[in-house]
Amino acid sequence: MLVTFRSLLAILLFLHALAPAAGAASRIKDLADVEGVRDNMLIGYGLVVGLDGTGDRIRNTPFTRESIVSMLERMGVNIRSETLDTDNIAAVMVTAQLPAFSTQGSRIDVSVSALGDAESLRGGVLLVTPLQGADGEVYAIAQGSVAVSGFSARGQAASVTRGVPTNGRIANGAVVEREIFYDIAAQTTVRLALRNPDFTTARRIMTAINGRLGAGAAVVVDPGTVRMSKPTGFSGDMVALVADIEGLRVDPDHAARVVIDEASGVIVMGDDVRVSTVAIAQGSLTISVSETPQASQPAPFSERGQTVVLPRTDVSASEEAGQLRIVSGGVRLSELVDGLNALGVSPHDMIAILQAVKAAGALQADIEVM
Repeated sequence: MLVTFRSLLAILLFLHALAPAAGAASRIKDLADVEGVRDNMLIGYGLVVGLDGTGDRIRNTPFTRESIVSMLERMGVNIRSETLDTDNIAAVMVTAQLPAFSTQGSRIDVSVSALGDAESLRGGVLLVTPLQGADGEVYAIAQGSVAVSGFSARGQAASVTRGVPTNGRIANGAVVEREIFYDIAAQTTVRLALRNPDFTTARRIMTAINGRLGAGAAVVVDPGTVRMSKPTGFSGDMVALVADIEGLRVDPDHAARVVIDEASGVIVMGDDVRVSTVAIAQGSLTISVSETPQASQPAPFSERGQTVVLPRTDVSASEEAGQLRIVSGGVRLSELVDGLNALGVSPHDMIAILQAVKAAGALQADIEVM
C-alpha cells in the first residue's frame, strides 16, 4: 500500500493527539495570585469633542449641556443663558485599570464609552478627565485622541454598522498621578490566592513550595489560600522568594463540571466527567403551521360588495421515533461525546439530555448553567 507523505503526517498528528499530554503541569504564577499584587479599577466622566455631527443631541441629553456649560465657565466663558445647538460633543465614561506597583508618571490605556445618544466617537478627542478609584481619590488623568474600530454609515433608505462605533480606546491615554504603596519586599509572610480554589491543588502547591524552601515554609489555610513564610536562612527579601517559587510546576486538579450556555447552545465538559450505565432515547416533535390567505372579491359591478381576505391555516405535526441507546458506565469524556453524537441530536437537545442524565443520578459532574 502506497502511503504519501501527507497521509503519514496526518497519521502522526492523530497519534500525537491520542497520546497523553506531557508536561501538563502549570506554573504557580498561573494558578494563584500573590496577596497585594492586584489591579485597581478607575473610572471618570468626560467630554469628547471634535465629532463630525455624530455627538450627543443637546436637547435629549441635559447632562451633556451642563458639562459643556461648566467646562466653558472654568475657562472664563459664560453661556449659561444661551441656547446650545451642537452635535460635535459627546459625554463619555472613561475606564482604566491601574496595574500593581504603577509609578507616578507612567502611562496606562483607557477605554472610552458614549453615555448619551451619540452615534459615533470616531475622530473625537477626549478632554482632560480625572480618573478616580473606589475611594474617590484621583489616581490618573486621561486625555487624547480616541481610536474607534467600528464605524457607522447611514443614508435616507439604508444604513450599515460594523462593530461598536460608540466605544473607543486611547493607548497610553492616561498618566498616573498617585501611587498605591505596598512594600511587598518588607513582608515576612504572603498569601497565595488560588484562582480556582481546590483542596488538592492547594496541597500540591504547598508540597512544591516546601520541596524548594524546606518543610513548614508553606501552609494550606483553606482551599483557596496558601500562606507562605520566609525561611529563617533565606538571604533575600519577599520579592526574591516569590520569584523563586512562582515558576514551580504543579499539576492542578478540579471538580468534574459541565458548563452549559442555553442561549447559544454551547456545552463545555471537563475531562473528568463520568457517567454511570444509562439508557437514553431521544425523539423530536415537529409542528408546522402554514398560512395561505385567499382574497374573496365581490361579483362584477356589485354596489355593496367588499373584498375580504379569508384565512387559510394548515397545521401538521410529525414526531420522529427515538431509539433507546445504552451508554456504558465509567466512560470518559471522549466516549460520552461519541455516544451523544451517535444519537444525532442538536446541541440544544444534548443540553436537555445531560440535564436529564444528571437528574437520574447517572452523571458524576456538576452542571453549571450560564
